[in-house]
Amino acid sequence: MPDFQKLEEALPVAPLGIIAMKSAEKLGKTVNDHLVEFRSKLHAMRTDDPAFKGYTENNYLINAACPRFGSGEGKGEILESVHGRDLFIITDVCNPSVTYKMYGFENHMSPDDHYQDLKRVVAAANINAKRINVIMPFLYEGRQHKRNTRESLDAATMFAELYDMGISNFITFDAHDPRISNAAPNGGFDNFMAPYQFLKALMKNFDDLTVDKEHLVVISPDEGALDRAVYFAGVLGADTGMFYKRRDFSRIVNGSNPIVAHEFLGSGIEGKDAIIIDDMISSGNSIIDTAAKIKEKGAKRVFLCTTFGLFTNGLELFDKAYEQGSFDRVITTNLTWQPEELKTREWFLEADMSKFLATIIDFINHDASLSGVTMPTEKIHEIVKLYNQREDSAYQKAMIENEGMTK
Repeated sequence: MPDFQKLEEALPVAPLGIIAMKSAEKLGKTVNDHLVEFRSKLHAMRTDDPAFKGYTENNYLINAACPRFGSGEGKGEILESVHGRDLFIITDVCNPSVTYKMYGFENHMSPDDHYQDLKRVVAAANINAKRINVIMPFLYEGRQHKRNTRESLDAATMFAELYDMGISNFITFDAHDPRISNAAPNGGFDNFMAPYQFLKALMKNFDDLTVDKEHLVVISPDEGALDRAVYFAGVLGADTGMFYKRRDFSRIVNGSNPIVAHEFLGSGIEGKDAIIIDDMISSGNSIIDTAAKIKEKGAKRVFLCTTFGLFTNGLELFDKAYEQGSFDRVITTNLTWQPEELKTREWFLEADMSKFLATIIDFINHDASLSGVTMPTEKIHEIVKLYNQREDSAYQKAMIENEGMTK
């Protein structure tokens, strides 16, 4: 669990302020509630010390807006003072539910629109804020991270542009390629992962897992996700395997070479529970195909764990695959927008990241080391040990649920 003692030994950079863009209002409110609880119950700070003025508040959210003119042009407004604050701006660039009117037409905001609004708020805030930190869980244009032909490098351009505008820190999750930080090498760039929260969600909902090499395998759906699969399998003491995508390089469909087949590399998985771990579900075709092949090879159960569940082609594909027995559960985080109908699906489990994100903000506000937050290896070992004991199921679940809320 996070070492809150480190916070009590460090001064905050400045009074904390959080701007949750309209795309991330729900996440921002939950993160704010956790921070209020942290600072009112957990941190033994001197409230009479001027250095901690405004430290314990009932609300850290700052009102901001990005109104639009009839032409579709917009502007950023900060609706209350941010003077001298350590400001954290949270945005979800993959939230299509936010709309605006242009020439009388209702338009759903694209990632480009969300990014432009983020820049507007940064521009409005950097006049008076002490420091600006951007939290962008889904990295804008993260898949456009390298140049193959005559192409734009959108992710690197975005990152460099924000630092030119004056931000100090950039926080993201499961970046497709964190090397875009090379575009602004002197800027703070933190990339966090979610394996601990995946494991918590699984253990809270299944009490019959056996977490060891003989009963559990962690599988990467492609070579790009192999590092996270190897890490997750390593800390769990589980086996690991990988699929690679055999593509038809003679043609391009929807901007990429179509996948011909998925080939598996690894030991036998018959009778084992399998966890497929990846950064995102887009349309879902690839990960469902992988899950079906694992079931064909005799896997007992298949769990799909992805940081971002975008479901760009809807949920029907997953409904059908679940009915056919291709997988048992899909676990995604709440770092991006989720349609309400997703939460009604029997096959869906949410990995709540709000407490983790609140902890990150808390530590950065103190300029404290994030080493214990970034690598949750010890925490994973702790709950695996507790889970495998199976002595008191109620106590076990309570400990998993309340992790991080005690020193």
